[in-house]
Amino acid sequence: MNLFLHAFAAVLVALVLRRLGVPGACLAAAIFALHPVHVESVAWITEQKNTLSAVFYLAALLVYLHFDQTRKKAWYFCALVLFVLALLSKTVTGTLPGALLVIFWWQRGRLSWTKDVLPLVPFFLLGAGGGMITAWWEVSLNRCGGSDYDQSLIERLLIAGRAVWFYLGKLFWPVKLTFIYPHWQINSAQWWQYSFLLGAVLVTAALWAIRRYTRAPLAALLFFAGTLFPMLSFFNLYAARYSFVANHYPYLASLGVVTLVAAGVALLLERWRISSRPAGYVLCALLLATLATLTWRQSRVYAGAETLYQATIAENPECWMAHLNLGAALAQRGQMDDAIAHCRQALTIKPELPEARHNLAKALAGRGQADEAIASYQQALKIRPDCGEDRRGLGDLLAARGNLDEAAGQYFALLRLNPRDVPGRTQLASVLSRQGKWQAAETHLRIALRQEPSTVGAYSALAMALQQQGKTAEALNYYQEALRLRPDQLDILNNLAWICATHRDPRLRDGAQAVSAARRAVELSAGKADVLDTLAAAYAEAGRFPEAVATARKSLSLAVQQKNQALVEALRGRIALYEAGKPYRE
Repeated sequence: MNLFLHAFAAVLVALVLRRLGVPGACLAAAIFALHPVHVESVAWITEQKNTLSAVFYLAALLVYLHFDQTRKKAWYFCALVLFVLALLSKTVTGTLPGALLVIFWWQRGRLSWTKDVLPLVPFFLLGAGGGMITAWWEVSLNRCGGSDYDQSLIERLLIAGRAVWFYLGKLFWPVKLTFIYPHWQINSAQWWQYSFLLGAVLVTAALWAIRRYTRAPLAALLFFAGTLFPMLSFFNLYAARYSFVANHYPYLASLGVVTLVAAGVALLLERWRISSRPAGYVLCALLLATLATLTWRQSRVYAGAETLYQATIAENPECWMAHLNLGAALAQRGQMDDAIAHCRQALTIKPELPEARHNLAKALAGRGQADEAIASYQQALKIRPDCGEDRRGLGDLLAARGNLDEAAGQYFALLRLNPRDVPGRTQLASVLSRQGKWQAAETHLRIALRQEPSTVGAYSALAMALQQQGKTAEALNYYQEALRLRPDQLDILNNLAWICATHRDPRLRDGAQAVSAARRAVELSAGKADVLDTLAAAYAEAGRFPEAVATARKSLSLAVQQKNQALVEALRGRIALYEAGKPYRE
């Protein structure tokens, strides 16, 4: 889909430039399609918003240009709708009305308030609204605040000036591209850091000075910088935690530079009178072939998460995010030693990184180093005490070690943070059950099922809690509901069969259902002694005593091998009952 959207965007580039009468329109579209800087926007699925918004952005631009020529309202409203779709895909497209004014100034040399500016006022308002929503989202929901975002206005100007030259450099010399670039150290006290901003001002002034001879270079620069403006650190963006620049930022903005270069090449070839000769096509083909080769090589970096982060670390060894995510990817594959090493490297680079503490704890737990994992979770919680995942992870480890009171404390803290955390609530119920607090466990399990009715584990756990309190009839209903949701759950089948086979209340016994459930449990358990014991009881309830005796003897043999003395003693008594033609009653 991304390839299709990107190709469609390239076609729209050609159509827009041809409508504007720009020389080299097809060459510009081809450069846009094949440029390696755009690999990140196409090969990284997260950036589908880039390709999708570009299609709507360019379609709106094309339609608005048609409106500008015809002044028909239908075209205007069509352009407005396409612009809204672009904004809904990615709000950086809110720069479109500014880009249109740049285009009109380039075409006419001046702007008319009534013809050029006034019709675009609704576009500006919509764009500004979308931008404000995004800015609010980044700060309020993405938590873009704190030390990572406390730059002064001067520092943000220094970042912007440097970023403009960085992107220009990558467009003209697209080598050493990486997913995450080194995080610049911005210091307003260092004079050389002002050179980027000063250079941008001087170039703009020079292009303004030659506007009477040609407005194209200044228009290209204004389009480029204006489209980049939302990503130039004047607003807090989540990715600024890692780097001030990214390859997917100049996706649309690059059109200003690409168009200028393609038009310049076309005009130069025409002046040299070789545009119709093979030499002109050969030069263009060599350029495109070079870009295609670089793009093909860059695309391989995005073959998978591990490949991406390994390539990032190769270019940027101090990228803590790459170490963090590579560690998580390796942990999923069971490579715990390598995962732990990368998590520790991320912490070396950024010691107060709670995500690294969290991932390290998970990897240590996966390796069986529970004590170190618990310590890592506790350190993470000191940094961000409101993290539910850390609370749940720590609670799970404490519960596994038998520290039930401490585990329950973590789960209670988790539920104070998020009362709708169903996994945390079911884990709390499990701990309460192990403590013998069956009524409290029942209360939490009922809440969990109200919040998430499809939680199979909660049905079986609630059934067990009810069974322990003597509410067997209700427990049976919950076992049956759990079995409906998950027909092949061993413990549910075994417990259901045991109740149906051994309960003292004849209204709850059902020999046929007990035999059916117990047989399926035996198939799933590969002959566990306690499950065979249940099947023997089910046969006895169904009146099939020879089968009950044979199955019970087989269970007894396994219990002896496993040195399960309690089960051995129970089976000897039950075998005597079955031999006498009597079922077992619990």
